[in-house]
Amino acid sequence: MKLRLRREMHWIRIDRYYSFVSEKESMTRENDIADADSTDKGEYKHWENVSVIHQPMMCQHCAQAPCETVCPVLATSHSSEGLNQMTYNRCIGTKYCGNNCPYKVRRFNWFRYNDNDKFDFHFNNPLGKMVINPDVTVRTRGVMEKCSFCVQRIQEAKLKVKREGGNMKNVQVETACQRACPSNAIVFGDLHNPDSDISKLHRNERAFSVLDELNVQSSVKYMTKIRNTETI
Repeated sequence: MKLRLRREMHWIRIDRYYSFVSEKESMTRENDIADADSTDKGEYKHWENVSVIHQPMMCQHCAQAPCETVCPVLATSHSSEGLNQMTYNRCIGTKYCGNNCPYKVRRFNWFRYNDNDKFDFHFNNPLGKMVINPDVTVRTRGVMEKCSFCVQRIQEAKLKVKREGGNMKNVQVETACQRACPSNAIVFGDLHNPDSDISKLHRNERAFSVLDELNVQSSVKYMTKIRNTETI
């Protein structure tokens, strides 16, 4: 069980950044509270003034991806749409791409999940296999995996436009994480369309890239959170 926890497979993680008040500021606030309220309503605790910022971290789909240059079999490459894509049946599991990724968002598949009685959901029988997404390539152990920006959904939208006609600018593609997010914190779209929501957010002065000093030109940007820290 411990081995499975250390080698858990996931494509997006949530990084948490905490900030605390200094000891001097804490003592000042304790004195202010004591002067303002003489009744005993509980002592001031350090954790009461802890702020946290949640940052989802997935594959950044860099334009100058460091992981692509070190793969000896070219299993990870750049698509014409700007995606850092994986060719799973070509990967031989050297882990060079994971070591060279500055964001550490690639995961090595240690286990064979399908046709394995040791894992839940019983993917070894026809009924259990019905829950597997048929649009996603089935991988086996020994390969590197990561977020693909739900390329299967992008391809589905392209085929739909090709069959029915129209323009891709009018098609809204949602990634799985975007659709599952209850607060609409994730936005996905076409950066080449200046009228799209994602283009407007990228041009916003609050937008920033993680580890921008590396100049990997990531496609993912984050919005700084505005907080009112003034006390009344």
